[in-house]
Amino acid sequence: MIRPAVLCPLDFSESSRTSLQYAGALAGHFASRLTLLAVNDPLLGEAAELSGGPTHLVEDTVREMEKCFRETFEDKPEGLEDVRLEVALGKPAPEILRISREQACDLIVMGSHGATGFRKLFFGSTTERVLRETAVPVLVTPPGSAPRTRDDVRKVVRRILAPVDLTAATPRQLSIVGAIAQALDVPLVVLHVIEPVRSMVSTQARVPKIEAERRYRAERELEQAIEALPKSHAEGLVAYGEPAEEIAKVAQDRDTGLIVMGLHSSPLLGPRMGSVTYRVLCLAHRLVLALPPHSASARQMDLSSTPESAKEPVR
Repeated sequence: MIRPAVLCPLDFSESSRTSLQYAGALAGHFASRLTLLAVNDPLLGEAAELSGGPTHLVEDTVREMEKCFRETFEDKPEGLEDVRLEVALGKPAPEILRISREQACDLIVMGSHGATGFRKLFFGSTTERVLRETAVPVLVTPPGSAPRTRDDVRKVVRRILAPVDLTAATPRQLSIVGAIAQALDVPLVVLHVIEPVRSMVSTQARVPKIEAERRYRAERELEQAIEALPKSHAEGLVAYGEPAEEIAKVAQDRDTGLIVMGLHSSPLLGPRMGSVTYRVLCLAHRLVLALPPHSASARQMDLSSTPESAKEPVR
């Protein structure tokens, strides 16, 4: 049985405490492993060596993580028994990605705004790089308290928005988002944004015809994609403009609580995913689930086994 392992980076801000609530609820629901990760700035490591040795920094960080966990959860979520603590030294994004690989994590849950000071997760640099290079889904949580029950989740989500680009990756994205919508019994809006044609002056006369053809083809392909979904309250919508702006606008207009987006990379340029998703995060303060092209959730392996690098569970 596959039990999705969850990784939750912490910087001890209120935003990361919210992400911890989401991560704990998810790990508890699946009775899976939850790994908490704190990344210390190298400057703190240098200071620790001068004052009392690097082990003191690790020990102090572990105590702070244990305190954060206890304060976040008055009662440990049901099913959450395997909680690990990891402390790393370096830049947040590379360490988050490294731990997610080494611990065979299936989901990264992180806040959209970090703390200030030496130990912090810069929203701009950290989240964007994680989105560009991740091999596993990333759930980015907005500020505020997290839901505790299924009914609370439905109230937060309300409606799911799935922006699609109608490429070969769309069916997999819709199969995942369709299952989520069906499980929560919430409406689903599948959105395709047609970007403006950027043409030379000599072709301007043909632009209206080109745009009409693009819209017709998009509407037809979107209808076919929705027909393949399991029975749910799904509707298709075609918009025109810059993708991030249109996605944020539709999320606002349709009172959407969760946006599920696909991440894509270029085989020529390498891992340069997440630019549109990052802009959506900046514009729409909502839950965003980002799905990379190849998800670790498809691995056929027993995620309940204990990796050698695992730390002691939180008691």
